[in-house]
Amino acid sequence: MVDLVTQHQKIQAELEDAILSVVRSAAYIKGPDVKLFETELATAIGANHVIGCANGTDALQVALMALDLPADAEIIVPSFNYVATAEVISLLKLTPVFVDVHLDTYQIDVAKIEAAITPKTKVIMPVHLFGQCADMEPILALAAKHNLYVIEDTAQAISAEYTFSDGTVKKAGTMGHVGTTSFFPSKNLGCMGDGGAIFCNDDALADRLKTIANHGQRQLYLFERVGVNSRLDTIQAAVLRVKLRYLDGYNAARQKAADTYRELLAPYSDIIVPATVSNSTHVYHQYVLRLAKGNRNQVKKLMDGYGIPTMIYYPFPLNLQEAFAYLGQGEGLFPISEQLCHEVIALPMHTELSHEQQARIVEHLVKAVQATL
Repeated sequence: MVDLVTQHQKIQAELEDAILSVVRSAAYIKGPDVKLFETELATAIGANHVIGCANGTDALQVALMALDLPADAEIIVPSFNYVATAEVISLLKLTPVFVDVHLDTYQIDVAKIEAAITPKTKVIMPVHLFGQCADMEPILALAAKHNLYVIEDTAQAISAEYTFSDGTVKKAGTMGHVGTTSFFPSKNLGCMGDGGAIFCNDDALADRLKTIANHGQRQLYLFERVGVNSRLDTIQAAVLRVKLRYLDGYNAARQKAADTYRELLAPYSDIIVPATVSNSTHVYHQYVLRLAKGNRNQVKKLMDGYGIPTMIYYPFPLNLQEAFAYLGQGEGLFPISEQLCHEVIALPMHTELSHEQQARIVEHLVKAVQATL
C-alpha cells in the first residue's frame, strides 16, 4: 500500500545526515530541530503557531483539553472515520455526537450538523478524510452562529487547500480554532516513528496548548494546569524537516497517480472513483473506491489472492463499534456511513507508484470485479 523504502532511498543521504546530527548533539528531547521544524511547518501551511507533539491522537486530546470544556460537553464528529477523534472525546469523559457523511466525497455532511447541535454542543470536529477538506465555510458559519469551537483533524490532508467564496485560500488545519495532524510514517508528511502537531492562530490558545503538552508547565516545575507529556522527538523532527522540503512534490505525485487511476478506471461503471469537494484540492492520502454491487468483500479476497494489496477504510462506522456501544446508537441511524463501510476499498497510493504498477493493479481489480458480478 505504501513504498517508504523507495521514497527514503531517494533522500537517504539527507535523512542520514539529519539523524546523525541529532545523535552527535545528544539533544534528543526538545533539541533545536523541533523548534526549527515547527517554524518551517508554520510557514508552509500559513499557521501562526505549530506545536509538535508525540502523535496525532495526542494532538486531538491536547486540543480538547485546552478549550476547558464543561463535563457535559458534546462534540460533533463524523460517523465514518478512524477512531481517534471519538476516542479522545470519550477519554476526557465528554460525549461524541456522530453525524453522517456524503456518499460521494466521504466528508461530514454539513446539512446534518445543525440538527445535531444541542445546548450542550461545544465543538464541531470535522475530519479532512482521505486527503481533501471538509466543506469548511458553512461549518465555520454554523460554529459562529452557535458560538462553537472548531477543531480540524487534518491527519490525512496536510497541505490540502480550501477556497472560500470570497477567493480566500487556506490550508487544512488553519481554518478552525485548532488544527491537528499526524506524522505516522505512511502519511503524506511522515516521520520514522510516531509524531504529531497542533496548529493554532490565536496566541493565547497556542500558549495553553503548548503548556498542556508539556505537563501543564510554562516554567520548569511550575505546573499551572493538569497536562500531559507529549513531545515530538528531536530525531523525528529532523527527519520531518528533510521531508517537508519534498512535501509539495510528494502531493503532486499522489495527485498524478490519482489521475492515472481515474483514467484507467473510467470505462468501468461498476467501480466508483472518489469524488472531489469542489472548493478543495485533494492530496490523496488514500485512494478509496466504492463497489456498490455488494461484492466488495469478494473482490478484496480475490485481490489478496492475486497478490495485490488493498485495504478497507473503514469496515464499521464508529457508532457500531463496541467501544461506543454505551451511546446506544444502533444500526440505521447513519445510513450513508453504513453503506460506505460495506462498499469502500482502497488501492495502493503513494509517491512511488509507476504507471505500469497502476495498470497491473487496475487490470486485476477489473478482473476481480467482473468475476464477482
